Amino acid sequence: MSKVKVFIQVDGSNFYHRLKELELRNLLDFDYQKFTQFIINEEKEEISLANYYIGSIRTEADNPKSQELWRNQRILLGRLQKQGFKIGFGHMLKTDTYHEKGVDVLIAVDMLIAAYENLYDKIILVSSDTDLLPAILKTKELGKTVEYIGFSHKASHAMIANCSSSYLLRKGDVEKFLKL
Repeated sequence: MSKVKVFIQVDGSNFYHRLKELELRNLLDFDYQKFTQFIINEEKEEISLANYYIGSIRTEADNPKSQELWRNQRILLGRLQKQGFKIGFGHMLKTDTYHEKGVDVLIAVDMLIAAYENLYDKIILVSSDTDLLPAILKTKELGKTVEYIGFSHKASHAMIANCSSSYLLRKGDVEKFLKL
């Protein structure tokens, strides 16, 4: 019996902020490879695609904070690539603060293209962003299973209601993937 092909999509900013809300530290050392093994059923499923989406940080000449953020993002991306992830980049728009742009669209487009090209049977979406609901509904119409992975302290009821299944992470679920 062949295994179910799984496409894992991680909304990096969404995931990072939920981890920070749990007051976890050393987030650059998060082991995404072990995390993906945790969220799939290895007996029945195999990862066919794993994508991590993030707004690309640009450095500003006289801004040491932007240079530190850029350096840390490069470290994170290098580690993710070594762990088998493809990186999808949005961009950062600066107004009074920084806002990530283009990531949700990229997630939705990748989800639908891969569904139409039959590259997966099941998608595991690690994001609570309800902007993805139209793509999720179309993906389900195409006969794909959509699993929502969120956090128990900030669950999206709309995602739970519209995805095929869901799992809400607790602090104990994710802290084991960090070096303490």
